[in-house]
Amino acid sequence: MKLSAIAEALGAHLRSGGADPEITGVASAAAATPDALVFAEDAQSLHAALASCAGAVIVSDKLPDSAEGKPRLIARQPRLTFAQAAQLLRPQEASAGIHATAAIDPSATLGEQVSVGAYAAVEAGVQVGAGTRIGAGAVIGKGVKIGTRCLIHPRVVIYPGTELGSDVVVHAGAVLGSDGFGYVRNTETGEYLQFPQQGRLVIEDSVEIGANTTIDRGALEETRIERGVKIDNLVHLAHNVRVGRDVVIAAQTGVSGSSMIGAGAVVGGQVGIGDHASVGDQVILGSGSGVLTRKKVKGPGVVFWGRPARPLRQYLKELAALARLGREEKDPDR
Repeated sequence: MKLSAIAEALGAHLRSGGADPEITGVASAAAATPDALVFAEDAQSLHAALASCAGAVIVSDKLPDSAEGKPRLIARQPRLTFAQAAQLLRPQEASAGIHATAAIDPSATLGEQVSVGAYAAVEAGVQVGAGTRIGAGAVIGKGVKIGTRCLIHPRVVIYPGTELGSDVVVHAGAVLGSDGFGYVRNTETGEYLQFPQQGRLVIEDSVEIGANTTIDRGALEETRIERGVKIDNLVHLAHNVRVGRDVVIAAQTGVSGSSMIGAGAVVGGQVGIGDHASVGDQVILGSGSGVLTRKKVKGPGVVFWGRPARPLRQYLKELAALARLGREEKDPDR
């Protein structure tokens, strides 16, 4: 694709000195070839980019302009523009069709250019939108609805009562819509009986779900993951959880039942959130933080850390105080 066409597609300003190289992909400065595009956000990375073999550079509009060197795309957010260019230049995979070993119920509805991999199972009443790809060994449960252009990687399991929007990516081994962990104890016998887990799970458009992540259906109502959420590997979201738009959740985080995470929040790795808790819009939870049951963590833009989670400044003060106490115990005469 010509650099000028990339600039037009991405809304970037082209400064090329008349050159219009053919660009086939993106790369780091160290690995770039003459048909690759790289990016630079500061003077140091710009120097490395200009010294590389790359055919062109995406440059921050905050850096000094220069007519020297390689053709440039001027952008406000070079990293974002670079990611957009990567998607634009990514080869489109042709539909592989329906593998001979796939088991598809006659009542399932598949849109145009849907592909289903080897030994995948598509059960009764499933609806799959156009351009969606279902990987080998995946199981799509009865009545599941999947939108257009989704990518369901191998060995994903989607239980009945689950609905996916369009442009959803689900990585290998994820389980969507399984029963939540809800039980009622018989105080006379000590036995546990499952509380009804008959709600549904709704995954909105443009959500990405990492490998081996599990998301439970609602108990009596629904679990909902709103548009644009990005979930890392090995995350668990329990029944009745609601995750707002454009939330990012890192690996090994667990969110207990009926909790809510507000739009634009960032949740670090190994965070634990108790049941019925509320995390406000644009809150940042540092890695390893813990939000107690029914606790409300309010934003916007506040960074929380620690167990239990508290504002970062308070947490650091407490750590400093503990360090002082430790020194005093070692040296009481100090």
